[in-house]
Amino acid sequence: MCLKGKVAIVTGSTSGIGLGIAHALAGQGADVLVNGFGDAAAIDGLCQDIAARHGVKVAYSGADMAQPAQIEGMVAQATRELGRVDILVNNAGIQFTAPVHEFPVERWDAIIAINLSAAFHAIRAALPQMRERNWGRIVNIASAHGLVASVNKVAYVAAKHGIVGITKVVALETATSGVTCNAICPGWVLTPLVQKQIDALAERERLTPEEARMRLLGEKQPSKEFATPEQIGALAQFLCSEGAAQIRGASLSVDGGWTAQ
Repeated sequence: MCLKGKVAIVTGSTSGIGLGIAHALAGQGADVLVNGFGDAAAIDGLCQDIAARHGVKVAYSGADMAQPAQIEGMVAQATRELGRVDILVNNAGIQFTAPVHEFPVERWDAIIAINLSAAFHAIRAALPQMRERNWGRIVNIASAHGLVASVNKVAYVAAKHGIVGITKVVALETATSGVTCNAICPGWVLTPLVQKQIDALAERERLTPEEARMRLLGEKQPSKEFATPEQIGALAQFLCSEGAAQIRGASLSVDGGWTAQ
């Protein structure tokens, strides 16, 4: 229980990668503030499950990651209800695909706000108390698209490249302190959002679910296997440990060889 007594905020953690990370940190004893949208009863059950399974305190914030004031309020809530903020995982994200010349301006603005600017606002709000205690862990969930590009994903690629840049700056500014900042760059991870893409591809191309799965993976991921939220959570957990104290400003790929090509 190496994180016993620590408090973590995980944005976008009501499903998928964020939920995997919340479980991983709680499994090491950290109290957790869960954030995201969804059915109120389902979220309440999810929070109760994390608390009961791991024996930790769990709070919930429905803060909209496109709203800076709500992000600041989320950090204040975690501090008020759980006592402090030691770990910040910036995971919330959305996606939209279209060629640059057809990309809707409002979708660009939304993706930049949630996938990039939200991380800045959360770090800005949480970092002062980490500095004051001389201990903190900031883990930004970037993407393989923080390192390489794909067509029709201009906003997502721009935002995730920006996340890698923010990670480096914060790491340098905290380099002589007990605060670290790193990024995880997942490739394809089997989440409900990705499953929807598989289902849509199968329907569009009249493929079986397995054919659609392999088509999606085969385009990018040499391992031809999805990463899992649990694997991303395990890496986040390690980055919060003392063993990772000198990993600073790194962008760590979990992508089945995608960016090795």
